[in-house]
Amino acid sequence: MSGHDSPDRLTAPRHQADLLLYRLYRIHITAGRMVVHLCESEFGITRREWRILSFLAEREGALSSQLAQHAMLDRARTSRTLTSLAAKKLVVRQPRPSDRREVHVYLSEEGRRLYGEIYPRVAAINRELVAGLDAAQRTQLDAMVDALQAQASRMVDQRPETPWPVDGGD
Repeated sequence: MSGHDSPDRLTAPRHQADLLLYRLYRIHITAGRMVVHLCESEFGITRREWRILSFLAEREGALSSQLAQHAMLDRARTSRTLTSLAAKKLVVRQPRPSDRREVHVYLSEEGRRLYGEIYPRVAAINRELVAGLDAAQRTQLDAMVDALQAQASRMVDQRPETPWPVDGGD
């Protein structure tokens, strides 16, 4: 019986192609190409800039460190990405008057406009990706992804030597 025929290749992988992390990575890279192409060719921003922009749209006024944590990027990359977004006039940094080291980040009007144009198209890619699943499968997958994320977080919490956050492959 090959690894692809095994009913439990998730717990007893026989090949790299059986490993869950590898399989999820392949989905991310394959479908993610469409997001990268959309961002870079049509809107002139990188996937990392899109990630920060989209998280910021949900967390207006966040600190750079908070954005880094939510986007799973290190602080240095987040800072460079914010600098790039500010140069493109997509975000505005506002230091707190009482502590100028604390800088809150907001979308500019142009940033909001760009987010409003890109997000529906990225959501459409997401819908197309899961279109091959019926409603019950989508509900089940959603619950399983949440359970896997919770387990991954527990695993990292139990291993304090594990660096966090990671870059997420960008």
